[in-house]
Amino acid sequence: MTDRHLVEAIVRAVLAQVGPPDTPCSCHAVPGSCCPDRLDLMVAEGAERFGLLAVPASYSKALARRIDHTLLKPDASQDQIEKLCREAREHGFATVCINPCWVRLCATLLAGSETAVCTVAGFPLGATPPEVKAYEAARAVADGAAEVDMVMNVGALKSRDYRLVARDVAAVVEACHPAARVKVIIEAALLTDEEKVRACVLSRAAGADYVKTSTGFGPGGATASDVALMRRVVGPGMGVKAAGGVRDLSSAKALLEAGADRIGASVGVKIVEELARAPET
Repeated sequence: MTDRHLVEAIVRAVLAQVGPPDTPCSCHAVPGSCCPDRLDLMVAEGAERFGLLAVPASYSKALARRIDHTLLKPDASQDQIEKLCREAREHGFATVCINPCWVRLCATLLAGSETAVCTVAGFPLGATPPEVKAYEAARAVADGAAEVDMVMNVGALKSRDYRLVARDVAAVVEACHPAARVKVIIEAALLTDEEKVRACVLSRAAGADYVKTSTGFGPGGATASDVALMRRVVGPGMGVKAAGGVRDLSSAKALLEAGADRIGASVGVKIVEELARAPET
């Protein structure tokens, strides 16, 4: 069986099992409410911890630990990067996500804090050879990155060159593990649902730690339906990151409820401050 036929067979099997999301319990639509059925569903989907709104500050911190505080603009200045790191320290974000040229500076500024450094490889197009992405990732890890968000070769995926797609991801994984985790950006807005399934299957097979919806530079960002599909494909053993177009607390909550483990956003401070101001329910 050829690589293409094997992947297609796996995708057909996955699609046969991936149905629409379960109908939520009646309390699911009520902000801040919980019930045993809802918690059981989250555990079944892979949740290991819950942040409950006992006091605003504690829940805000739990939410912050699921946010990659992001600044990937090409014109970002050193002052802006330093401010990003100060905000990350203050709020306890999971990582700062920045371009590779800033990794060493951020690793220095965040030393001793609970915030790690995340960077990108093959960004934002993904159309560089596997060896180039692997070198970029290895250099970033050497400079202090703990997570690398690589962009999948979308053109290869659409050409059904699954061998190249898998080699592309595996090269970055090999360059990063065990020192750093790898997230694969599939640029979901460019893909059909079947292609999204293929992208997730290939990323998982190549040893990546997460799949991620978007670069934020493509034609569309994260959607709850894409996150839910990706979660159902990869199961509880792999992470899902939603990024692109996350503008406020409401959109972040919707993506987390759809199955995201991590949120990539340039408005992380706004999100946790909105939560701190939210009334208790």
